[in-house]
Amino acid sequence: MALMRWNPFRDSERLEPFRDTESWEPFREIDTLQRQMNRLFDRLMPTTNGGERPGFIFSPAAELEETDDAIRLKLEVPGLEAKDINVEATPESISITGERKTETKSEENGITRSEFRYGKFQRIIPLPSQIQNDKVQAEYKNGILQLTLPKAESEKHKAVKVNLG
Repeated sequence: MALMRWNPFRDSERLEPFRDTESWEPFREIDTLQRQMNRLFDRLMPTTNGGERPGFIFSPAAELEETDDAIRLKLEVPGLEAKDINVEATPESISITGERKTETKSEENGITRSEFRYGKFQRIIPLPSQIQNDKVQAEYKNGILQLTLPKAESEKHKAVKVNLG
């Protein structure tokens, strides 16, 4: 494979001093550049028959809030049902796994384009303090998973020395 220096203005030759500037179409050139970049990514990371990239998974966004008694963890997992989500708790971390399955569509006279991410995901979140993993409470509503993680008794009464210098 030969390496060639990329010249973005190679095809347009818009730098010629006597060229008619009204014929230059920058949006067409941007579209061409976008198609070339898409082809490059398709060659580097081919898709499966379902259009998924095998190495690409999504990671749900998380929000963590710590209080004196508990840790509250919220995750965005839209488009999933509660049965498609698995939550495992250890005293030090929470592991959330699941899978967003593709919907099979077929169109004869049209093109379908999807920017949704499908496939399996796993997110392991280390916790700032130990929890009672046998007393975790979960609620899943409107694509938001909310976990209430009660702190271990030893963490609630833990004294920390503060340095003053």
